Amino acid sequence: MEMPQFTGKRQHVAIIGGGAAGMACAASLAKHPNKFKVTLIEKEYVVGGQATSIPLDAQQHGASWMNNGVQGGSAIFKHTFNFFRQYDHPPQEVQLQVSFGKGKDGFWTNCFPSCLVKQFSSDIKRFGTFLKVIKWSLPVLGIVPISVMLRVFLFKKDFGDKMVYPLIALFLGTGNQTASVPSGIVERLFNDPNMKLWDYDSETLLPNLPTMYTFDKLHDFYVAWREDLTSKGVTFALETEVQETLSRSKNNVVLRLGDTRSKQNREESFDKVVFCTLADETLRILGKTATWREKFVLGGASFYDDITVTHTDSSYFNEHYETHFKSELCAEPTSDAQRKQIAFSNPPSSSSDVGFRPMYYTYTYDSNPKLIEMSFNCSNYQHQFRQSNPPTGESTTKPVYQTIFLNKKQRKLWTVDKIDESQIIKKNWWHQLGHRWIHYLRVVPNMMWIQDRNSTYFAGSWTLVNMHEVACVSGIAAAYHMGADYTQFDDFATDFFSKYLLLSHGMIFSRQEKKRRKEGHGSE
Repeated sequence: MEMPQFTGKRQHVAIIGGGAAGMACAASLAKHPNKFKVTLIEKEYVVGGQATSIPLDAQQHGASWMNNGVQGGSAIFKHTFNFFRQYDHPPQEVQLQVSFGKGKDGFWTNCFPSCLVKQFSSDIKRFGTFLKVIKWSLPVLGIVPISVMLRVFLFKKDFGDKMVYPLIALFLGTGNQTASVPSGIVERLFNDPNMKLWDYDSETLLPNLPTMYTFDKLHDFYVAWREDLTSKGVTFALETEVQETLSRSKNNVVLRLGDTRSKQNREESFDKVVFCTLADETLRILGKTATWREKFVLGGASFYDDITVTHTDSSYFNEHYETHFKSELCAEPTSDAQRKQIAFSNPPSSSSDVGFRPMYYTYTYDSNPKLIEMSFNCSNYQHQFRQSNPPTGESTTKPVYQTIFLNKKQRKLWTVDKIDESQIIKKNWWHQLGHRWIHYLRVVPNMMWIQDRNSTYFAGSWTLVNMHEVACVSGIAAAYHMGADYTQFDDFATDFFSKYLLLSHGMIFSRQEKKRRKEGHGSE
């Protein structure tokens, strides 16, 4: 697939959606003011999409804000972190602690040896061979749901229910579709340098205290990003909804826009449009102008309604999760490393700067152990709490939790009604991608065939996997396809961008760069 030729005419580009994908696309196009006039259309009054922040009472909670919707990421988030650092909002390191399940028969962690890890030691070792077989057989076996492949490889049912699914849900749990995630994606999360979030550990499955990163105040970051892009000529049409696509051709796109405050509508013509909205919302906006190919590809993405409850109910949290070190949860250590893990997790003094302080938790339903609820102890996870409340003794502030209830259609299973209503800070509904196997059969491999058709491009994390980093890269790739430059700042980042560009746009980065240098593309 080739890049459109620059005709000398300044192109007016509409970017629909002001989340990470839309902002990254606008930032890339804004580097070429002589080539592109950029209008970003966002129906909310702020940009950032799901990456938002909540104000808090600092006296009660130890911090005046917390991030909501997006918590953090791993070291692979190169483009995300590059944007953060440009606006003086660098990410902060944290050693990830998890607490999966409840009780001696259901609990395991990456902090110290547990009875469950000991029970499934043979399955954990065989899981490494399983990952290798999936890698060798990609893409054939890779598209098969992880639940099916675990049965094929004769893993114990409880190993999948209590260890594998909760671990996958750590980053792919939206919509409670974890058992339907394709095996190839699970393998990539362990082995692909561009996607992996942790290394496979043959003894414990998840390595002890992997380094992750929490994000700085996302609201302030996105405000600074928007202000900078505005100074570079990008027009932001906030509180503006795209109601309908009236027409599309190889020359232009005509949209009907509505002001959400004044309720006044208008029609506007653009040379190109980039949809940085969810696939189902994109199809709604395209309406009758959607092609059969777009309907097939975008219609393969499934979305589910999840709710995040931000609260301070410690009684609820202690009832549903293992929040403290207990000797009965700990298996007998078999090595010096495990003895050190126990010493770290159970220090002699509560004023120590070490200890078992989980950040991420899962709760499994007895009636259907493939389904979970997940929670964060944000006071343990997000850096502003940890900096404000160093572990020098008993804290007088109330910890802040977020519990996520997945898939509204499974509402009858939720424990949300057990949270004390008086201790709820905020409730947020999210329309989230479910990483089902069909998504990687219909959507991901076919995105390249709908890009740059009828002056239309598509971006968003849903084009691959639900991560902030993928959203950023997808927006940059759409801009690159239109003729913007890609600024190389890190070899790992360039490699990831190149792979995404090939997968989602059918463009070979090295070949494009060679062609652009030959044509003097960089000069304006």
